[in-house]
Amino acid sequence: MLKTHDDTMTKVDFYTGSSDKLRTACQLSHKAMQHGLRTVISLPDATNCEMLDKLLWQYPDTAFIPHCRSDEAAAESMPVVLHYGGEHFPHHDMLITLHNECTPFFSRFERVIEIIGTDEDDSRKGRERFKFYRDRGYEMRHFDLAKANPS
Repeated sequence: MLKTHDDTMTKVDFYTGSSDKLRTACQLSHKAMQHGLRTVISLPDATNCEMLDKLLWQYPDTAFIPHCRSDEAAAESMPVVLHYGGEHFPHHDMLITLHNECTPFFSRFERVIEIIGTDEDDSRKGRERFKFYRDRGYEMRHFDLAKANPS
């Protein structure tokens, strides 16, 4: 479903300073699930998808986050869907993206979350994406995870 002029524009949240982007994706998707939001987590490759799949089975420690991959039949009913490759999405509530560039399909979602790591290259690419969204007029918020969880 592409947005029409009557739909609200995608909202974009940046979470910077993540020491573990996969774990941050777990935390944010768990929080979204608790608020009744369905989430697609888009990953750049099969390796990261597999690593996140395993992590979701163990997070949080006392439970797990029901999830599957976007090409599975159960994707329509899952609160969290893992995606890499293709452009099939079972819903358009929230997208957590772990890519190094803006995904061409981000505007199909009501909300996009960009997770930025702590290394300089990831930070630089995150700033480029921030500028991309800002220059196009998207409503944006920023959360600094390093300030929220000082070590």
